[in-house]
Amino acid sequence: MSKVVLTCALTGVLTDPAQHHVPVTPEQMAREARAAFDAGASVMHVHFRRQSPGQGHLPSWDPAVALEIAQAIRESCPGVIFNQSTGVVGPDISGPLACLRAIRPEIAAANAGSLNYLKVRSDGRWAWPPMMFDNPVEKVKAFLDGMAETGALPEFECFDVGIVRCVGMYLRSGLYRGHPDLNFVMGVESGMPSDPALLPILISLLPPGATWQVTAIGREEIWPLHRRTAELGGNLRTGLEDTFYLPDGRKATSNAQLVEALAQIARECGHDCASPAEARALLHLH
Repeated sequence: MSKVVLTCALTGVLTDPAQHHVPVTPEQMAREARAAFDAGASVMHVHFRRQSPGQGHLPSWDPAVALEIAQAIRESCPGVIFNQSTGVVGPDISGPLACLRAIRPEIAAANAGSLNYLKVRSDGRWAWPPMMFDNPVEKVKAFLDGMAETGALPEFECFDVGIVRCVGMYLRSGLYRGHPDLNFVMGVESGMPSDPALLPILISLLPPGATWQVTAIGREEIWPLHRRTAELGGNLRTGLEDTFYLPDGRKATSNAQLVEALAQIARECGHDCASPAEARALLHLH
Protein backbone atom coordinates (compact mmCIF):
# COMPACT_ATOMS: atom_id res chain seq x y z
CA MET A 1 0.00 0.00 0.00
CA SER A 2 1.13 3.55 -0.67
CA LYS A 3 1.38 6.06 2.14
CA VAL A 4 -0.80 9.10 2.76
CA VAL A 5 -0.22 11.92 5.23
CA LEU A 6 -3.15 12.43 7.60
CA THR A 7 -3.48 15.77 9.41
CA CYS A 8 -5.71 16.36 12.42
CA ALA A 9 -7.00 19.92 12.92
CA LEU A 10 -7.66 19.83 16.64
CA THR A 11 -9.54 23.00 17.50
CA GLY A 12 -10.06 25.75 14.94
CA VAL A 13 -10.11 29.49 15.41
CA LEU A 14 -13.39 30.26 17.21
CA THR A 15 -15.14 26.92 17.85
CA ASP A 16 -16.81 27.28 21.25
CA PRO A 17 -15.80 24.59 23.77
CA ALA A 18 -19.11 25.22 25.54
CA GLN A 19 -20.89 23.84 22.45
CA HIS A 20 -18.42 21.38 20.93
CA HIS A 21 -15.83 18.92 22.20
CA VAL A 22 -12.81 21.02 21.23
CA PRO A 23 -9.67 21.05 23.39
CA VAL A 24 -8.33 24.32 24.80
CA THR A 25 -5.80 23.77 27.59
CA PRO A 26 -2.37 22.25 27.00
CA GLU A 27 -3.48 19.09 28.80
CA GLN A 28 -6.63 18.79 26.68
CA MET A 29 -4.71 19.50 23.49
CA ALA A 30 -2.10 16.86 24.34
CA ARG A 31 -4.76 14.25 25.18
CA GLU A 32 -6.73 14.86 21.98
CA ALA A 33 -3.56 14.92 19.91
CA ARG A 34 -2.38 11.60 21.35
CA ALA A 35 -5.67 9.88 20.55
CA ALA A 36 -5.60 11.27 17.00
CA PHE A 37 -1.92 10.28 16.69
CA ASP A 38 -2.74 6.72 17.72
CA ALA A 39 -5.56 6.68 15.14
CA GLY A 40 -3.17 7.53 12.30
CA ALA A 41 -2.57 11.30 12.23
CA SER A 42 1.10 12.24 11.88
CA VAL A 43 0.50 16.02 11.62
CA MET A 44 -1.34 18.21 14.15
CA HIS A 45 -2.73 21.51 12.87
CA VAL A 46 -3.01 23.74 15.92
CA HIS A 47 -4.74 26.99 16.86
CA PHE A 48 -3.97 28.52 20.23
CA ARG A 49 -6.75 29.68 22.56
CA ARG A 50 -6.89 32.02 25.52
CA GLN A 51 -6.41 30.13 28.76
CA SER A 52 -8.36 32.39 31.14
CA PRO A 53 -11.69 30.99 32.46
CA GLY A 54 -14.52 31.64 30.03
CA GLN A 55 -12.11 32.79 27.29
CA GLY A 56 -11.37 29.44 25.64
CA HIS A 57 -13.42 30.25 22.55
CA LEU A 58 -11.10 33.14 21.65
CA PRO A 59 -7.73 32.93 19.87
CA SER A 60 -4.43 33.68 21.55
CA TRP A 61 -1.15 34.83 20.01
CA ASP A 62 0.72 34.74 23.32
CA PRO A 63 4.04 32.96 22.59
CA ALA A 64 4.08 31.53 26.11
CA VAL A 65 0.71 29.87 25.52
CA ALA A 66 1.88 28.58 22.14
CA LEU A 67 5.05 27.14 23.64
CA GLU A 68 3.21 25.39 26.46
CA ILE A 69 0.71 23.81 24.05
CA ALA A 70 3.42 22.82 21.57
CA GLN A 71 5.55 21.21 24.26
CA ALA A 72 2.56 19.28 25.64
CA ILE A 73 1.62 17.93 22.20
CA ARG A 74 5.20 17.05 21.26
CA GLU A 75 5.74 15.22 24.55
CA SER A 76 2.52 13.23 24.18
CA CYS A 77 3.14 12.36 20.50
CA PRO A 78 6.81 11.51 19.92
CA GLY A 79 7.91 12.60 16.46
CA VAL A 80 4.65 14.38 15.61
CA ILE A 81 4.79 17.07 12.92
CA PHE A 82 3.52 20.40 14.25
CA ASN A 83 1.49 22.59 11.87
CA GLN A 84 0.72 26.09 13.18
CA SER A 85 -2.21 28.22 12.13
CA THR A 86 -1.32 31.82 11.27
CA GLY A 87 -4.55 33.36 9.99
CA VAL A 88 -5.31 36.91 11.10
CA VAL A 89 -7.44 39.69 9.65
CA GLY A 90 -5.58 42.93 9.02
CA PRO A 91 -1.95 43.86 8.44
CA ASP A 92 -0.60 43.16 11.94
CA ILE A 93 0.97 39.70 11.84
CA SER A 94 3.29 40.20 14.82
CA GLY A 95 1.35 37.67 16.94
CA PRO A 96 1.58 34.72 14.53
CA LEU A 97 5.23 35.51 13.80
CA ALA A 98 6.05 35.63 17.52
CA CYS A 99 4.48 32.19 17.94
CA LEU A 100 6.39 30.85 14.92
CA ARG A 101 9.65 32.01 16.48
CA ALA A 102 8.73 30.57 19.87
CA ILE A 103 7.78 27.04 18.77
CA ARG A 104 9.46 26.66 15.35
CA PRO A 105 6.82 24.39 13.78
CA GLU A 106 7.71 22.11 10.90
CA ILE A 107 4.73 23.44 8.89
CA ALA A 108 2.80 26.71 9.04
CA ALA A 109 -0.36 27.79 7.26
CA ALA A 110 0.30 30.35 4.52
CA ASN A 111 -3.05 31.81 3.48
CA ALA A 112 -2.38 32.42 -0.19
CA GLY A 113 -5.07 34.93 -1.17
CA SER A 114 -7.97 37.08 -0.02
CA LEU A 115 -11.60 36.01 0.30
CA ASN A 116 -14.90 37.66 1.14
CA TYR A 117 -15.72 35.43 4.12
CA LEU A 118 -19.50 35.18 4.04
CA LYS A 119 -22.37 32.95 5.07
CA VAL A 120 -26.13 33.52 4.77
CA ARG A 121 -28.66 31.74 6.96
CA SER A 122 -31.80 30.09 5.58
CA ASP A 123 -33.85 33.16 6.55
CA GLY A 124 -31.55 35.47 4.57
CA ARG A 125 -29.67 36.94 7.54
CA TRP A 126 -25.88 37.02 7.60
CA ALA A 127 -24.49 34.30 9.85
CA TRP A 128 -21.84 36.83 10.92
CA PRO A 129 -21.05 40.38 9.77
CA PRO A 130 -19.58 40.21 6.25
CA MET A 131 -15.80 40.34 6.43
CA MET A 132 -12.74 40.25 4.22
CA PHE A 133 -10.07 37.68 5.02
CA ASP A 134 -7.33 39.84 3.60
CA ASN A 135 -4.14 38.24 2.34
CA PRO A 136 -2.52 40.67 -0.12
CA VAL A 137 0.85 39.81 -1.62
CA GLU A 138 2.83 41.94 0.83
CA LYS A 139 1.23 40.10 3.76
CA VAL A 140 1.87 36.71 2.14
CA LYS A 141 5.51 37.71 1.60
CA ALA A 142 5.92 38.77 5.23
CA PHE A 143 4.61 35.39 6.37
CA LEU A 144 6.83 33.52 3.91
CA ASP A 145 9.85 35.45 5.18
CA GLY A 146 8.97 34.50 8.76
CA MET A 147 8.57 30.87 7.79
CA ALA A 148 11.91 30.87 6.00
CA GLU A 149 13.50 32.36 9.11
CA THR A 150 12.09 29.66 11.39
CA GLY A 151 12.41 26.72 8.99
CA ALA A 152 8.66 26.07 8.57
CA LEU A 153 7.26 24.65 5.34
CA PRO A 154 4.47 26.95 4.09
CA GLU A 155 1.21 25.10 3.57
CA PHE A 156 -0.53 27.31 1.02
CA GLU A 157 -4.21 27.56 1.99
CA CYS A 158 -6.32 28.00 -1.15
CA PHE A 159 -9.96 28.92 -0.66
CA ASP A 160 -10.77 29.38 -4.34
CA VAL A 161 -9.51 28.40 -7.79
CA GLY A 162 -7.82 31.73 -8.44
CA ILE A 163 -5.84 31.40 -5.22
CA VAL A 164 -4.46 28.06 -6.43
CA ARG A 165 -3.23 29.86 -9.53
CA CYS A 166 -1.66 32.58 -7.35
CA VAL A 167 0.63 30.01 -5.74
CA GLY A 168 2.07 29.23 -9.15
CA MET A 169 2.74 32.95 -9.61
CA TYR A 170 4.51 33.15 -6.25
CA LEU A 171 6.87 30.46 -7.50
CA ARG A 172 7.38 31.94 -10.97
CA SER A 173 8.06 35.41 -9.56
CA GLY A 174 10.55 34.13 -7.00
CA LEU A 175 8.39 35.20 -4.04
CA TYR A 176 8.74 31.60 -2.86
CA ARG A 177 11.50 29.18 -3.87
CA GLY A 178 10.83 26.09 -1.79
CA HIS A 179 8.72 22.97 -2.15
CA PRO A 180 5.08 23.81 -3.02
CA ASP A 181 2.55 22.26 -0.64
CA LEU A 182 -1.07 23.26 -1.27
CA ASN A 183 -4.22 22.80 0.78
CA PHE A 184 -7.51 23.05 -1.14
CA VAL A 185 -9.94 24.49 1.42
CA MET A 186 -13.38 23.43 0.22
CA GLY A 187 -16.70 24.15 1.89
CA VAL A 188 -16.48 27.80 2.95
CA GLU A 189 -19.75 29.18 1.55
CA SER A 190 -18.08 32.05 -0.28
CA GLY A 191 -15.19 29.89 -1.53
CA MET A 192 -14.88 26.57 -3.32
CA PRO A 193 -17.73 24.13 -2.58
CA SER A 194 -17.07 20.66 -1.17
CA ASP A 195 -17.57 19.12 -4.61
CA PRO A 196 -15.43 16.12 -5.62
CA ALA A 197 -15.89 17.10 -9.29
CA LEU A 198 -13.63 20.11 -8.72
CA LEU A 199 -10.61 18.04 -7.76
CA PRO A 200 -9.37 17.16 -11.28
CA ILE A 201 -9.44 20.85 -12.19
CA LEU A 202 -7.55 21.86 -9.06
CA ILE A 203 -4.97 19.12 -9.55
CA SER A 204 -4.39 20.31 -13.13
CA LEU A 205 -3.46 23.75 -11.75
CA LEU A 206 -0.84 22.48 -9.27
CA PRO A 207 2.74 23.70 -9.67
CA PRO A 208 5.17 20.99 -10.81
CA GLY A 209 6.18 18.63 -8.01
CA ALA A 210 3.61 19.96 -5.55
CA THR A 211 2.10 17.97 -2.73
CA TRP A 212 -1.55 18.63 -1.93
CA GLN A 213 -4.33 17.91 0.49
CA VAL A 214 -7.97 18.87 1.01
CA THR A 215 -9.61 20.55 3.96
CA ALA A 216 -13.28 19.62 3.66
CA ILE A 217 -15.60 21.82 5.70
CA GLY A 218 -19.16 20.72 6.35
CA ARG A 219 -21.31 17.91 7.70
CA GLU A 220 -21.59 14.31 6.59
CA GLU A 221 -21.77 15.39 2.91
CA ILE A 222 -18.01 16.07 2.90
CA TRP A 223 -17.03 12.40 3.22
CA PRO A 224 -17.38 11.64 -0.52
CA LEU A 225 -14.89 14.48 -1.06
CA HIS A 226 -12.46 12.84 1.37
CA ARG A 227 -12.84 9.55 -0.48
CA ARG A 228 -12.22 11.15 -3.87
CA THR A 229 -9.14 12.91 -2.47
CA ALA A 230 -7.78 9.54 -1.33
CA GLU A 231 -8.57 7.97 -4.71
CA LEU A 232 -6.67 10.74 -6.52
CA GLY A 233 -3.60 10.47 -4.27
CA GLY A 234 -3.98 13.59 -2.14
CA ASN A 235 -3.12 13.89 1.51
CA LEU A 236 -5.97 13.93 3.99
CA ARG A 237 -7.15 16.18 6.82
CA THR A 238 -9.97 16.11 9.33
CA GLY A 239 -10.67 17.25 12.88
CA LEU A 240 -13.09 19.26 14.95
CA GLU A 241 -11.93 22.47 13.30
CA ASP A 242 -13.49 21.36 10.01
CA THR A 243 -16.44 19.12 10.82
CA PHE A 244 -18.41 17.76 13.75
CA TYR A 245 -20.10 14.87 11.93
CA LEU A 246 -19.07 11.33 11.14
CA PRO A 247 -19.90 9.64 7.81
CA ASP A 248 -23.09 8.12 9.24
CA GLY A 249 -24.34 11.53 10.41
CA ARG A 250 -23.58 11.02 14.10
CA LYS A 251 -21.96 13.93 15.87
CA ALA A 252 -18.30 13.32 16.69
CA THR A 253 -17.26 13.64 20.30
CA SER A 254 -13.50 13.58 19.66
CA ASN A 255 -10.91 14.25 17.00
CA ALA A 256 -9.86 10.60 17.14
CA GLN A 257 -13.29 9.46 15.89
CA LEU A 258 -12.89 11.63 12.79
CA VAL A 259 -9.31 10.48 12.20
CA GLU A 260 -10.34 6.83 12.55
CA ALA A 261 -13.10 7.32 9.96
CA LEU A 262 -10.73 9.04 7.52
CA ALA A 263 -8.00 6.43 8.06
CA GLN A 264 -10.54 3.74 7.18
CA ILE A 265 -11.37 5.54 3.92
CA ALA A 266 -7.64 5.79 3.17
CA ARG A 267 -7.23 2.03 3.65
CA GLU A 268 -10.24 1.29 1.45
CA CYS A 269 -8.57 3.38 -1.26
CA GLY A 270 -5.29 1.47 -0.99
CA HIS A 271 -3.31 3.70 1.38
CA ASP A 272 -1.74 3.30 4.79
CA CYS A 273 -1.35 6.29 7.09
CA ALA A 274 2.21 7.57 6.98
CA SER A 275 4.23 7.55 10.15
CA PRO A 276 5.77 10.89 11.18
CA ALA A 277 9.08 9.85 9.60
CA GLU A 278 7.35 8.79 6.39
CA ALA A 279 5.29 11.99 6.36
CA ARG A 280 8.46 14.07 6.68
CA ALA A 281 9.87 12.38 3.61
CA LEU A 282 6.66 12.75 1.60
CA LEU A 283 6.38 16.47 2.47
CA HIS A 284 10.08 17.17 1.84
CA LEU A 285 10.65 18.29 5.42
CA HIS A 286 14.22 18.46 6.64
